[in-house]
Amino acid sequence: MARYTEARCRLCRRSGEKLMLKGDKCITKCVFDKKPKAPGPQPNRRRRISDYGVHLREKQKVRFSYGLMERQMRRFFAEANRQSGVTGDNLITLLERRLDNVVYRVGFADSLSQARQLVLHGHITLNGKKTDIPSCLVQEGDVIGWRERSRKTEFYKQLVENIGSKAAPQWLNVDKAKMEATVAATPTPEDVSINFDTAAVVEYYSR
Repeated sequence: MARYTEARCRLCRRSGEKLMLKGDKCITKCVFDKKPKAPGPQPNRRRRISDYGVHLREKQKVRFSYGLMERQMRRFFAEANRQSGVTGDNLITLLERRLDNVVYRVGFADSLSQARQLVLHGHITLNGKKTDIPSCLVQEGDVIGWRERSRKTEFYKQLVENIGSKAAPQWLNVDKAKMEATVAATPTPEDVSINFDTAAVVEYYSR
């Protein structure tokens, strides 16, 4: 499976804002704070960004934030476009429902990439069954937990000690004693901390 392996701070600099791709490290130690400009040679004079450039940057910001390759992004957009309602809102809702994103949002991982690794390695359960597909979409009422053998690892023991300081979005209920999370409602774009211009994303794929 293809994945991005270069420095994630370059993605934030390219997007022009923090995308929190490295979790807590983006708060305590972030390259973006020292180098907010886009990577690469800097032009001698500021150039106006075309409409296509604005749409591309917003699309890339969404893709980077959820750790998707272009083919995956197009697949999710096609699904959002088939659904009734606002396509941009449907897209963000679908991406928020990804299992790796939920694992990250509830505090079981420090970053989205770490959450994806936990799912791929089979540490996470969905409704009591091991699920190793990060793109699996959760539904209202689903329960996300840990495999019994994974609860014996050092990572899990440290997580139990630190999870008390982590907050989850309102659409997810976390039982920190049982280390389980329940999907209480369908997420909305308002539940996302990063402000996406979904209209620009729709314009990009509709051109």
